[in-house]
Amino acid sequence: MESVFEIIAEPNRRAILGLLASSQQSVGEIERRLRMPQPTVSKHLRVLREAGFVEVTVDAQRRLYRLNPAPLKEIDAWLAQFRRFWSAHIDALERYLDRMDQPKSANKKTRREK
Repeated sequence: MESVFEIIAEPNRRAILGLLASSQQSVGEIERRLRMPQPTVSKHLRVLREAGFVEVTVDAQRRLYRLNPAPLKEIDAWLAQFRRFWSAHIDALERYLDRMDQPKSANKKTRREK
């Protein structure tokens, strides 16, 4: 069985997961939105289903796929060790953007104030 990382390493699978993150989709909807042939979509959905990333329900003759976020916890746990590297940069960016949002009169002194 492939690891969680091997499964999401495939770009089409990531695209499918990204699409399913917003709402459940049928195979046909996934095909149209991602412009992939039906056999390709079905192949990747099978891999994602077997790995537990997606769940399927049957609605009449349609199969609806939805994201199961549980396997993503393994990825989140692995990424936790690296968050400290980018959180400081994100905090600095937030401070910079806050300064940019302040009115220009607060950032610059007028000629009379100098």
